[in-house]
Amino acid sequence: MTQGQVVRRIVRPVVFLGALLPLGVLLLDMATGSLGANPVETVTHRTGFTTLTLLMVTLSVTPVRKLTGIGALAVLRRPLGLFAFLYACLHLVTYAVDQTYLSGLGLSLSAIAEDIAERPYVTVGLTAFVLLLPLALTSTKGWIKRLGAKRWQRLHRLVYVSAALGVLHFVWLVKADLFRPLVFAAVLAMLFVYRLVVGGGRTGSRVRAEPTPSSDASGERRVSLRS
Repeated sequence: MTQGQVVRRIVRPVVFLGALLPLGVLLLDMATGSLGANPVETVTHRTGFTTLTLLMVTLSVTPVRKLTGIGALAVLRRPLGLFAFLYACLHLVTYAVDQTYLSGLGLSLSAIAEDIAERPYVTVGLTAFVLLLPLALTSTKGWIKRLGAKRWQRLHRLVYVSAALGVLHFVWLVKADLFRPLVFAAVLAMLFVYRLVVGGGRTGSRVRAEPTPSSDASGERRVSLRS
C-alpha cells in the first residue's frame, strides 16, 4: 500500500476511534453512575480537557507531516478539528446545564449571562468557543472556494487564538494545580514557534494547490481548524 492508502485505511480509522474513546468512556461512566459526587462537574472537566487535547493534536498534524514527509496525514486535520469542536459543544452544553441546576429556574439565559460577565475564566472560555464556531462551519472545500484561499487561511489562523484562550481558561479554572494547563501552554508555544520559524509564509500555496483525488495530498483542501 502507498502512504496515502495506509493513512486512509489504517491511521484515519484509528484516529477516529481514539477521538471517540473519551466520549465512549464518559457515556459508560454515566450509565454506571461512576462520575463521582458531582457528575456535572466531572463531565465539564473531561470534555474541556478533551477539547484542548484534540486542538493540540490538530495543530500538530502539519509539523508531523513535514517532519515525516507523509503528506497524506493532512487528511486528519479536518476530522480532528471537528472532533475538538464536538467536545467543545459538549463542554458548553454541560456548563449551561450546570448553571440551570444551580439557578433552579430552568434554563436561565440571564443567569448564564451574569455568570459570564462576573467570572473572567468563563468569559475567556466562551470566547474560545465562539472563535471555533466559524472554523467548524467553514471547514469544507466549498467554503475555501467561497472565501478564497487567502481569506480562508487568515480565518483559520484563529484556531491559535482559540487554543490560547482555552489554555488561559484552564489556568484560571484550576488556580492551584497548574501542571496540566502549563503542559498545554508549553505544547501550544512550541507549535506557535514552529509555525513562525519553519512553516511561515508557505501555507497559502498549499491551500491554492489543486491536487488530484488520487494523490496523497488529496485532503489538503478539506481541512478544519488547520495549523
